[in-house]
Amino acid sequence: MIISKSFKAALKFSVRSSTAPVISNHPPMENPKRQRTTRLAARNLKRKLSQNTDVAPIVTQFIDVDDEHLDLVVAIRRHVEVLNSSFSDPDFDREAVNEAAADIADLAKIDENVEIIVENGAIPALVKYLECPWPLEVGGDVPNSCDHKLERDCAIALGLIAAIQSGYQQLIVDAGAIVPTVKLLKRRVICGGPGGCMFVNAAIRRAADIITNIAHDNPRIKTNIRVEGGIPPLVELLNFPDVKVQRAAAGALRTISFRNDENKTQIVELNALPTLVLMLQSKDSSVHGEAIGAIGNLVHSSPDIKKEVIRAGALQPVIGLLSSTCLETQREAALLIGQFAAPDSDCKVHIAQRGAITPLIKMLESSDEQVVEMSAFALGRLAQDAHNQAGIAHRGGIISLLNLLDVKTGSVQHNAAFALYGLADNEENVADFVKAGGIQKLQDDNFTVQPTRDCVVRTLKRLQNKIHGPVLNQLLYLMRTAEKTIQIRIALALAHLCDPKDGKLIFIDNNGVEFLLELLYFSSIKQQRYSSSALYELAKKATSFAPEDSAPSSPTQQVFLGEEFVNNRTLSDVTFLIDGKQFYAHKICLVASSDIFRAMFDGLYKERNAQNVEIPNIRWEVFELMMRFIYSGRINITKHLAKDLLVAADQYLLQGLKRQCEYTISQEICLDNIPEMYELADTFNATALRRACTLFVLEHFTKLSSQLWFAKFVKQIIPEIRSYITDILTRPVEVIPPTVI
Repeated sequence: MIISKSFKAALKFSVRSSTAPVISNHPPMENPKRQRTTRLAARNLKRKLSQNTDVAPIVTQFIDVDDEHLDLVVAIRRHVEVLNSSFSDPDFDREAVNEAAADIADLAKIDENVEIIVENGAIPALVKYLECPWPLEVGGDVPNSCDHKLERDCAIALGLIAAIQSGYQQLIVDAGAIVPTVKLLKRRVICGGPGGCMFVNAAIRRAADIITNIAHDNPRIKTNIRVEGGIPPLVELLNFPDVKVQRAAAGALRTISFRNDENKTQIVELNALPTLVLMLQSKDSSVHGEAIGAIGNLVHSSPDIKKEVIRAGALQPVIGLLSSTCLETQREAALLIGQFAAPDSDCKVHIAQRGAITPLIKMLESSDEQVVEMSAFALGRLAQDAHNQAGIAHRGGIISLLNLLDVKTGSVQHNAAFALYGLADNEENVADFVKAGGIQKLQDDNFTVQPTRDCVVRTLKRLQNKIHGPVLNQLLYLMRTAEKTIQIRIALALAHLCDPKDGKLIFIDNNGVEFLLELLYFSSIKQQRYSSSALYELAKKATSFAPEDSAPSSPTQQVFLGEEFVNNRTLSDVTFLIDGKQFYAHKICLVASSDIFRAMFDGLYKERNAQNVEIPNIRWEVFELMMRFIYSGRINITKHLAKDLLVAADQYLLQGLKRQCEYTISQEICLDNIPEMYELADTFNATALRRACTLFVLEHFTKLSSQLWFAKFVKQIIPEIRSYITDILTRPVEVIPPTVI
């Protein structure tokens, strides 16, 4: 039937004007499946109401069937009315009450319906029926089984409502649900023979579910449950014959024990631990899953309870659950193993001896990220014990943990890094780190949080401190005998980790530098970057250990007349003509400083007896600066004159001046001028400038590699790189005398 807009508006007004809370306008639900489910449920409820001859007709017969939200509101209100009316009227139809509670429970299974259920006053009505108000059956001593069904359905609905949001949890508690829920937990009525009544068992189980859901993340409600006596019946239910009830009780204890020390203490004092430990051995994954979760929450931040759990025999069953097919159980078991292996614990070795390491390493390959995180956490704790470190590495733990460094989740990365830090403490594991390419992984710096970076730095430092003696000998043996991939990884690692005094032994005597240079020739960009980084680190360490002056002092000279004699007529015996101007000089100073001037004035050249010598192709300011260096041994070289002065220094064989020019020019090296700088160094045989260019290329390889010309350029300068590295590694090492105290 299609009704007018004015009538529909009047209908909506009548609904809003009732005694129930005001209903807000809800947007259409986005999930089509949810929409179809809600539509079907609403229509079914509407049909049931229309068939209920005991209820006065309402305006639902006029409602447009497309107005599903309004249909649902009217249906829920009718059910709430039935529940409220029957509670105060013992003659009311029990079947209608049972049906109303069951329908609300069914609707509450759809999340989108819960808000409407709550807004229309269902919570207080449902709480009333957690204790059946009707008298015992005539001539009997137990309530009717249907009464237990009513209690069950109300408990189901309240548990589902509480699971949606914390605000609903508080509404349920404020409606007085805790006391009747606790009473329901104590129900031990046997109906229908020795097997018990399934409705009683279901009602008890759903009561435990209410406890679980109303206490979730709500410390005050957890405390209220203890105060109202909810913990003792839950502990007793761990031994209930119905497995589902056992599981629900364990789940409730798991929730109310989390971060509540008083609840934990009472649970332990009531001797719940032995039963929970036995439940760990259940073949039902839902049972041992809740049990291990409850034990985990009891143990959390409670060292004394942890010891009691271990004394109760939990260690081996928990280790067994690491191989469970249930991912949640695996996750909880790994977390509990990590808690057992806390820094203050003395059972790390026992955990390893009882077989925990192998399944934990296998769990690192799980598709569930939380399982991976918890297994890495447990291995990290175990790896801090010296007895476990070699065992974890031997079973493949290093490779699996290194792979986790590529995971973008910060907690997974950090747990893996912490475990690797522990494994790096054992000398037996160093070679495994290196062979697995672990040094490169640790240096990639793909880490999302600073604590992980700090942990990695400490790990590399720990490994570096072990590169000597037997460890170094083992790596050198492998670098001579292993397959090429391993040889290259060792060379890359040792460039970063070795002591500078061992550089010649590793990279010259054992050919390590050739493995690094080979990567520059033939490898991928990533491998080339590893190689350039290793070569740069090797060069940096070698030059710091046996330094080569970048800005050398002036050359050893026979005569320094002093700066006041520069271009001074006093005692001058030769005049140079530069740019048409005269420059007065002194032969004795010039001859002592340069072989070119010595040949000019002591040899057979025409300048020998000339009073005026013309100097072509050099500017006045450059010549004056060169002469100032000859007379004083020190000058300030400006950037705009450095290249011209380099040419002059090379022409007159003034090596000290030349090297100072090279130093000044090298400060101008940048990504855009590297080829030109190399060409300048080659043209004038500027060794120091060439090596500065080489070091710059190695340091900034990653940025330069994006240039199209760079691949060919690198191959051209490899001989220079080889010469540079070989020279600094074979240079005599400065012996630093011991400090006298």
